[in-house]
Amino acid sequence: MAFVKDMLRMWAHSWKRFISIAMITLLGVAVLTGIYAGCRDAFRSTDRFFDAQGLHDVQVLSTAGLSNGDIAALRKVNGVAKVQAERSQEVTFDLDGRKSATMQEIGTNGIDQPYLQEGRMPKKAGEIAVTRKFIRDSGKHIGSRLTVTPESASSDTSDTSDTNGADGTNETNGTDEAPSFPTRLTIVGVVLDPRNLSNPDGYSAMTSFRSTATTDYTFFAPSDGVTGTLYTSATLLVKGAAAESTFDESYENTVKQVTDRIDGTVKTDRQNARRQELLDAGNKKIVDARAEADKKFADAQSQIDANRQQFNQQVDQIVSMQAGAAAAGAAANGANAGAAAAAGATTPQLDETTRETMRETIIAASPELTQAKQQLDQAQSQLNEQKASTEQTLKTKENELKTSIPQVRWYVQDRQSLGGFSALKSDLDSIQSLGNAFPIVFLLVAVMMSLTAMARMVEEDRSLIGTYVGLGYGRLAVASRYLLFALLACLIGGGLGLIAGFLGIPAFLLVVLQGMYVMPGLRLEYDWLYGSLGIALFVVGVLAATIYACVQEMRQTPAALMRPKAPRAGSRILLERIRPVWNRIGFLGKVTARNIFRFKSRLIMTVGGVAGCTALIVCGLAINDTVADLGIKQYRDIYQYDLMVVSDDSDASAMRTKVASDGRVTSSLDVRIESGDLTVAGSGDGDSGKAGSSGSESIQLVAVPEKHLSDLGEMVTLQPVSSGILGTSGVGKTGSLKLDDDGVIVAQSAASALGVKAGSKVRLTNGDGVQATAKVGAVNRNLIGSDVYVSETYYAKLFDSKDAKNTKNSKSSEDSEALTWNAMLAKLSGSDASQTDYAELLEEDSSVMKAVSCAHMADSFKFDLMGAVVALIVALAGGLALVVLFTLANTNVSERVREMATLKVLGFFDREVHHYVNREMMILTVMGVILGLPLGRLVGGMLTMALNMPSLYFEVEVKPLSYVIAAVATMAFALLVQLFVNPVLDRIDPISSLKSVE
Repeated sequence: MAFVKDMLRMWAHSWKRFISIAMITLLGVAVLTGIYAGCRDAFRSTDRFFDAQGLHDVQVLSTAGLSNGDIAALRKVNGVAKVQAERSQEVTFDLDGRKSATMQEIGTNGIDQPYLQEGRMPKKAGEIAVTRKFIRDSGKHIGSRLTVTPESASSDTSDTSDTNGADGTNETNGTDEAPSFPTRLTIVGVVLDPRNLSNPDGYSAMTSFRSTATTDYTFFAPSDGVTGTLYTSATLLVKGAAAESTFDESYENTVKQVTDRIDGTVKTDRQNARRQELLDAGNKKIVDARAEADKKFADAQSQIDANRQQFNQQVDQIVSMQAGAAAAGAAANGANAGAAAAAGATTPQLDETTRETMRETIIAASPELTQAKQQLDQAQSQLNEQKASTEQTLKTKENELKTSIPQVRWYVQDRQSLGGFSALKSDLDSIQSLGNAFPIVFLLVAVMMSLTAMARMVEEDRSLIGTYVGLGYGRLAVASRYLLFALLACLIGGGLGLIAGFLGIPAFLLVVLQGMYVMPGLRLEYDWLYGSLGIALFVVGVLAATIYACVQEMRQTPAALMRPKAPRAGSRILLERIRPVWNRIGFLGKVTARNIFRFKSRLIMTVGGVAGCTALIVCGLAINDTVADLGIKQYRDIYQYDLMVVSDDSDASAMRTKVASDGRVTSSLDVRIESGDLTVAGSGDGDSGKAGSSGSESIQLVAVPEKHLSDLGEMVTLQPVSSGILGTSGVGKTGSLKLDDDGVIVAQSAASALGVKAGSKVRLTNGDGVQATAKVGAVNRNLIGSDVYVSETYYAKLFDSKDAKNTKNSKSSEDSEALTWNAMLAKLSGSDASQTDYAELLEEDSSVMKAVSCAHMADSFKFDLMGAVVALIVALAGGLALVVLFTLANTNVSERVREMATLKVLGFFDREVHHYVNREMMILTVMGVILGLPLGRLVGGMLTMALNMPSLYFEVEVKPLSYVIAAVATMAFALLVQLFVNPVLDRIDPISSLKSVE
């Protein structure tokens, strides 16, 4: 009982050490669990929301729309649980200028159901539900009316409007018609689109750099009032996918099995079948047109023949009358009247030549007959010309039909193709990466501080330990005094850390997240396993340090333990050997130098602890500086052009004419831009980047005309990069990289994510879905986006040659055509504001699909979530620095109580004692800061590997101000600790402190 009372008394006396260990554990557990819990809560809530709203696992799009046959084929794919055919139409309306929207039919099969936020769901024709973004921008409300105008070429089916039939109508065959929605609309509800959770009311509403929306808004309408049997897309749910978390690799593998089946069988067959349907529809229209034309021509010919017969009868009648009159006159001059009478009663018989001569004479003598004959001849001539022209036109259409209808392309996409989904996932993944990296530093610092504190605590009780062991207490029983002390401190600190980690930090992160995304049903959840393991990790570390401290002392005999520990033998420090310097140092300075460098463990612990905390602060500020400069570096340094304009292939010429006529361009480069994929399959042979590496990245494939390869360097800064150690990269000389016909240039952001380097072999997929294996000629410095540059010749070699992969889908060499330059990179005159306004003006032109101003992108790029997390990490690192300095300062004082008492006896005033002790701590703190600043930069470089986000490469940069802030903050914490230590120095009693232990 006395042993227990003494143990409790010892614990109460060491309350400062208890608080230090508890606080370090609290901060470590909070960092370890907090960021993880915040991301996990966001992941789980969005996954539940996606399952409740039936967010599609797979979406199938087609350049020619989807028919009922396509939908039926998709239903038969193994692993498909549900298929929903969807109809949509792009419309425009006036809202402070021309705005566009997608009229989306609300599916009837439970897939992609909008989430009702206000009002009710639309049920009747003309009723719509809109997003909160539209309500905010338009100022309209539930009950407001709106009139829209369908675009002439809307949605995906517009790609076939010029080739679907001989007359260019939108009907692709005899029964399929493009979707059509009502145009007079009434708003009845406000909904959240599950495909895009971006918060329109949040602080990041206008600064998203990953928006992939092709229209400004989405309107949801019921099936009532929607016409058309052609579908713009098909959405699928995969069996077993709902049971997996949509953000886990297991979910991706489940969905990939189905997408591979669609790509491997259904896709090719239905593409060919759909094109054949279009060809049959075109041929049928040509046949119908020929039959209709033949009927019209036959009717016209019959009318002309009838008119000509009537004309001939009239002329023949006149000929007969004239011939009869001539015969009667001849008979009147004859011999007898009887012969004359007989001649007058009989029409004379004329030969054909005489009759024809008389016809021509009669027609020529009569203006009316002459005009009638001319009209008949002219009508016949015109009819013959029309027949010949029509026949020629139909034959031309027959010959052009196969070439005018392109190969139908299917695009099979998963949730990663949704801009809102991929943005949320990449944001959370990046934050979770930080949450996995920083706790390691906290754990190391916690172990170091615990070892320092517990070693001092055991050393203080050295004689008491010897007494207990001499009285027969076991070493384990004696050590339990300190083990239980450390365990209780860890458990209390860890428990408070769990509260902060599963409530405080997640609540903060989710507030920031909800400023960027709308996540219905969000709630905080506790993870018993992860929380318990988090505490156990710090308990094991702290107890290991305590056990080490106990073993170091208790391996001595009780008699040795009960005697005072012999002081360290005197020794010279290195500075003493430098006489010119040592002789100029004052007495107190020499004492300070000896105290600092003679006690190596104190030096290492203090400098190491301060350096670790400073490094954490520098690392956090480095991430903030890196993110802040991403937009400026990419859109002002790497991209030298001011404007990128993209159009549809059919509008490419009109787009270039439009831009040229505006007179704003000082220089330009025509290119072809396609959305594709870059894939690396791990082989372990070194040919595919890192051994065993694998993965896929969405890219922007940029083909450059062969004659203008050298001009690419004027539009984009070409700098080769090479991977360095610990996440660093070496950047080559500007202009030393050239695009040629031997390989492609891959952006650093994609190369870093996939482990690609110069000389690697990668699989490229172009905009038509054709795949080919390409050689990586070089890796170019690039921070945002994943551009892959390829020459015109190498593009043709990859995707048009017979050696290209996926030959079932690739074009044969006979069908190869010259590339259409559907995009332009241009340098503009004028200010940044005028360039931004010009890009917005271009987007309103019908020939322009997308216009991007680099000035606008540089100014609007923000990464708010990362900034919030960095602020949290810096705050926690500052707290850790404060606790570390407090622990080290108190340990330093407790080790030197006799020394401080001696100084007081010698006549030192309290202020002089303060200066004597604090000067050492400040010097050690400065040394730790000096070591921590470059260490923080090194850790920041290592985090580049951890922050592996799609289409982003973090080129670590630390501004000088950040170094200053980190150093000043650490020194300020050291000064703050002095305010707590000075009263302890004042309370030291020289008499009791100098009493002999014996």
